[in-house]
Amino acid sequence: MTANLLDGVRVLDLTNVLAGPYAGYQLALMGADVVKIETPGTGDLARQLGADSHLSAQHLGVSFLAQNSEKRSVTVNLKTTGGKEVFEKLVADADVLVENFRPGVLERLGFGWHRLRQLNPRLVYCAVSGFGSTGPMRGRPAYDQVVQGLSGIMSVTGTAEVAPLRVGFPVCDSFGGLAAAFAITSALLRQRRTGEGAFLDTSMLDAALTSMGWVVSDHLIAGREPVPMANENITSAPSGTFRTADGALNIAANKQEQYETLCKVLDREELIDDPRFRTREDRKRNRDVLREELETSLKAKTAAEWDAVLLDTGVPAAPVVSVPTALQSEQVAHRELVTTIDSPAASGGSVRVLGLPTHVDGRRVSPESPPPTLGQHTDEILTELGYRPADITRLREENAI
Repeated sequence: MTANLLDGVRVLDLTNVLAGPYAGYQLALMGADVVKIETPGTGDLARQLGADSHLSAQHLGVSFLAQNSEKRSVTVNLKTTGGKEVFEKLVADADVLVENFRPGVLERLGFGWHRLRQLNPRLVYCAVSGFGSTGPMRGRPAYDQVVQGLSGIMSVTGTAEVAPLRVGFPVCDSFGGLAAAFAITSALLRQRRTGEGAFLDTSMLDAALTSMGWVVSDHLIAGREPVPMANENITSAPSGTFRTADGALNIAANKQEQYETLCKVLDREELIDDPRFRTREDRKRNRDVLREELETSLKAKTAAEWDAVLLDTGVPAAPVVSVPTALQSEQVAHRELVTTIDSPAASGGSVRVLGLPTHVDGRRVSPESPPPTLGQHTDEILTELGYRPADITRLREENAI
């Protein structure tokens, strides 16, 4: 079930593809009434994206289904007089507007921040873009991979031989969406307290840089040049991915006591007082030799067997698994992160999607209603705004909706 933390909040979602829709999805799961405003005939580009071509042909691409449950879809043509009229009424009745056009697009359509604030002084307006609405790069097109490259993420991913390397999922889109959702909920708190709206300018590039932790802080504070470290943790050793008899095992023995315990479990106690590995700094300097020593012993058992052995020792460790294996794990199943909902496709059936990563009041938070078909709720929403059936027919004839 969805949470009720944002009950009574109406969000206008003008976003496409992932970063913006992901932000709107988090708000919808928290209980907001998220109204997805889409272009008639085409809608969100994500409706055409994903691994199932049959769904994409129905404007229900896998990428769209993953981020748009619990939303209502209304089609509005913002380039028409009638569409602008509908949009003005939607804005006047909303708490939040989130969009991820290139900076300036909404303003050119007649709905910049000044105009939006006139229509609704309480409005929280969040613009999500690759680089923000200011600066020399503000007008550049941006996709996740472009931002990964410009943030430095790709430069520190992989090994020295293969870097730069793209992270295997749209990490910058996710960071941008989460940053937007957090900013929106923060602004809503002020809105409820003072009645004041807000203009929120979320940059995917900024979000990516602020998410990089010690990679950035080591450079800003300590002057260290970040380099690709493959599966190694530059701050400690042994801390990385190690070969076993049948697969990879992640071990993060970052503390001295964890390292000593690991040596004892592997029956390699001589490594504890070995001058090459005695201290944390010693181990970092000699990490490659230490790896060879540990893997000599680790190859005696499988990753799963070592996982069982290390489980109660206090040494953080776990096998490296595939995405399907992760989704099927007992832990993920216990948390009920994956949920099954009705499919909006013409053929019916069901689809599986992810819910919220946070439980609220001891309960999982997951969607109950499926993603909308394109324009599914247009008549319903326009009726809520006061339009009569004849008005809706006229708007449709004018290609305004």
